[in-house]
Amino acid sequence: MTPDTQRLQTGPAEPATLRADGPAGENDVKGITAREIIDIEERAQPRTPVLYEVVRRMGEEELARPAVSLFWSGVAAGFSMSFSLIARAALQINLPQRAWTPLIVAAGYPAGFLLVVLSRQQLFTENTITAVLPLLKSFTALNVGRVIRLWSVVFAANMAGALVAALFYGFTPALSPELHDGMLEISRALLSNNSKEMFYRSIPAGFLIAAMVWLIPNADSARFHMVGLLTYLIAIGGFTHIVVGSVEAFLLIFIGELAIAQFFGQFMVPVLVGNIIGGTVLFALISYAQVMSEI
Repeated sequence: MTPDTQRLQTGPAEPATLRADGPAGENDVKGITAREIIDIEERAQPRTPVLYEVVRRMGEEELARPAVSLFWSGVAAGFSMSFSLIARAALQINLPQRAWTPLIVAAGYPAGFLLVVLSRQQLFTENTITAVLPLLKSFTALNVGRVIRLWSVVFAANMAGALVAALFYGFTPALSPELHDGMLEISRALLSNNSKEMFYRSIPAGFLIAAMVWLIPNADSARFHMVGLLTYLIAIGGFTHIVVGSVEAFLLIFIGELAIAQFFGQFMVPVLVGNIIGGTVLFALISYAQVMSEI
């Protein structure tokens, strides 16, 4: 009779135990079944190096994609972000003007981000962390070129998508006059910030978007709520985002309230630099620093 046959005849095996080595068996933990060990592992939070590796591999995948795929995905993202403005405007024109109204109106801001993130479209501020982590791991001229290529294509595509959205909503009867006027009213808030304020308010926005990307692998079914919460913080904090703000800026250009030179000097350059600093210099470098001795 084989040992396996003997075990089958003598009855079920004893439950597996989870044992931690220690002096004189002090740390033994008994009575934990094999199924419970699996449950413990599934419920445990992944270690930080694991999250880092997931996001880094996401970056590797994006860096390897064809430019044409990145471009059209970026155009879709730029257009999708216009719904952050539409949702806020719809709430604003249908709510009474009270002290709490801005908090409710800001709830429309995540709409565009949810479209982009859940459909895996290319958004420039997401790439400030995903593309940089592979570069930090292997800082070579080749990887620098790959990051520049990705950033250039995606940023240009996002701007193209935002421009198409502004042209569509600005010169077609797609929206009601009331909703169009509400979008312009929200967009005019851009003009209340000078270039210095634009710059500093764009840094937290870049940081929050990078944090969103870092949290996505561990969000699972809570991804919708996590994206909504972090982007809602951008809205209520009055922070500036390069793509959402571009839709607003283009609308103001079309009605003659924002000059081209003002668009670049007061808005685009300071917000773009601030988003990159928040997402790359602050979040990506900090994320890499906390795992660089473990990977």
